[in-house]
Amino acid sequence: MLSKRAFVGVAAIALLFTGCGSDGPPGDAARIDFELVADLSADDAWAVGDSMNRFGFDLLGVVAEEDENTVISPVSVATLLAMVLAGAEGDTAEAMAGGLHLDESRDVRVGALLRNLADTDDVTLSVANALWADDGIPFEEEYVDFVTNTFGATLDEADLSSQATADEIDQWVDDRTEGLIEDIAESLGLPSTTAVLVLINAVYFLGEWTTPFDSGNTLDEPFTLADGSESEVAMMYMRYEDFSHTTRDGYRMLRMPYGDDERYGMEVLLPDEDSNVDALLASLDADEWRSAANDLTSSLFEELVLPRFELEWELVLNDALIELGMGVAFGGGADFRPMSPIGPVLNSVVHKTYIRVDEEGTEAAAVTASDMVGSAPVEPMVFRVDRPFVFTISDAETGTILFLGTVVDPRG
Repeated sequence: MLSKRAFVGVAAIALLFTGCGSDGPPGDAARIDFELVADLSADDAWAVGDSMNRFGFDLLGVVAEEDENTVISPVSVATLLAMVLAGAEGDTAEAMAGGLHLDESRDVRVGALLRNLADTDDVTLSVANALWADDGIPFEEEYVDFVTNTFGATLDEADLSSQATADEIDQWVDDRTEGLIEDIAESLGLPSTTAVLVLINAVYFLGEWTTPFDSGNTLDEPFTLADGSESEVAMMYMRYEDFSHTTRDGYRMLRMPYGDDERYGMEVLLPDEDSNVDALLASLDADEWRSAANDLTSSLFEELVLPRFELEWELVLNDALIELGMGVAFGGGADFRPMSPIGPVLNSVVHKTYIRVDEEGTEAAAVTASDMVGSAPVEPMVFRVDRPFVFTISDAETGTILFLGTVVDPRG
């Protein structure tokens, strides 16, 4: 029986207010309006995917810590903030759009990209958005129509000060992440007597290796931690297989695809032995990642060794977003009047992620890569991930990074 290799991201925000109103928000829409997003071209997809990638590397550079594992979903956080951005104007909109590397406050390309990403049968990928508005608080119909039609968000009117609503929000997240993310309401401080709007994005990804590992080959072996000490971890082995690979300045990148189409894959970025993850992150941005991904070429590997790992990660992103130039969205000078006439203020942004990489239930594939020919002997290719590394999970069709992180201790 095949096991799940799931990568899940949830981003959530609560908006607080200083006023009140009497009119409730309009009804909800469960799906992205196809007519709004149908005109996304390949260039549009790459452009908005690149914007998300740039934001993702910016965010990772702020939240990653030297001795800690980090897992973020640029798509999840950027989508959530794009829904907030759609309700901003003035300096608030300018600051948020700049931080997200978007040209305008209401960019339908984001919704179109989400639809494009999920258009696959090769892996399981779902992106869901939802809003909960407090009873009796007025929200602008134009804003609600945009986020429901462009992002496929649902909208519910509820009592955000009640435990029942907090439980409902937790259940929504549980249903859309296969139970892998819990207690998002508590992380947001719900129930709350001051919250007027909660927005949540959930991303769920399930992919099976194109070429699986054989669990019978997994061995407990040393993994060098960030402080130089060693720890025994489960290391998965594979021999004589072809993978896309490139050698860059200070690191190597190897791509492990999922499914038959190989549209989605995990890129492992392994620092050179005389370097480390911190040095790699200092030189790594969206341009360098894209250049490395474009430089990948197929190579036969005599040996591929990768640690099995399962990680959970959570952080309130307020400080990180303020450092990235979005501080105006959190203060009294925030301008979200296109969202609601009560002038809401951004209170908190919480991000939770989960990732597991393993080989359970897989079978060894036929070895075909040994059919190399050459006029001279070559050094055998080995990719041994036995020290801290960076990883991405990306879409080859749009170039969008779904998940991005560092693994300094596979034990979690």
